[in-house]
Amino acid sequence: MSSSEAITSISLQSLPKLSQGKVRDLFDLDANTLLFTATDRISAYDVVLANGVPQKGLILTQISAHWFSVLEQKVPGLKHHLLSLSAPASAPLTPEERSLLRGRTMTCRKLKVFPIEAIVRGYITGSAWSEYVAHGTVHGIPQPAGLEKCGAFPNGPIYTPSTKAPAGEKDENISPEQAVKIVGEKYAARIAELSLSVYSAAAAYARERGIIVADTKFEFALDEATDEVVLVDEVLTPDSSRFWNAAEWKAGVEAPSYDKQYVRDYLTSNGLKGKPDVELPEAVVKETAAKYQDVFEKLTGKTLDQALAALDN
Repeated sequence: MSSSEAITSISLQSLPKLSQGKVRDLFDLDANTLLFTATDRISAYDVVLANGVPQKGLILTQISAHWFSVLEQKVPGLKHHLLSLSAPASAPLTPEERSLLRGRTMTCRKLKVFPIEAIVRGYITGSAWSEYVAHGTVHGIPQPAGLEKCGAFPNGPIYTPSTKAPAGEKDENISPEQAVKIVGEKYAARIAELSLSVYSAAAAYARERGIIVADTKFEFALDEATDEVVLVDEVLTPDSSRFWNAAEWKAGVEAPSYDKQYVRDYLTSNGLKGKPDVELPEAVVKETAAKYQDVFEKLTGKTLDQALAALDN
């Protein structure tokens, strides 16, 4: 398969599929581990689009791996689910399946995922800005008067969780107090603490590389054996974050982004928001791919080809 073709489905004859998300497919390895694979599917407004973005799954996987490595050095006590960037040698995969998975899979610990999305916002934009304009709040949390669109929150980043809806349904913004009711006080407090620590470390790292992390979404799980809260899923990718060009950012105006906001804007301006079976035009696919590649290189300091070549060593 050429790099210009998008891989929108992954089926492995030898491993049972545990679940299929908007972008990722999870396969069962054994009682303790799973294969976490990223396709090139792209979703916006909770709908998966008809065509994918070539190499997107490779970028999501390799950028997540980069962040796991960076963050475990920068956030004391942080645990994550990544074990390896390839399927174990013992997995009963054919050579063709291993080739398909190269660069787009992670062997991960099997853990109990908390049913909330942990969102941290350093800058006010998107649904947070809409709520602020209407009510003066973000996720029900009162905010100071006079904030500017795309401006930084004056008292630092804020933790604003959401529900984790089943496939095909929409996540709903909730307050931190509502998150406590869902996962319990102890775990809610640890998730909030880790979310803010990880965001702050990542935002400082990205800023040194000319990128603003405006907001991002984390997922956490419970290691029931140790009672530890563990960072799982993808981390700080262009799918789960808003990345802005720091040199072009200015409070009060929409900042140029390196993420799927470009796709959302295309859908909205063409009356396609939330509609099923939308096929993105080739020009939108190419521009999206270029943005993902660009932010990958800025944040990791290497090309995707270099990252993939390192897997073979």
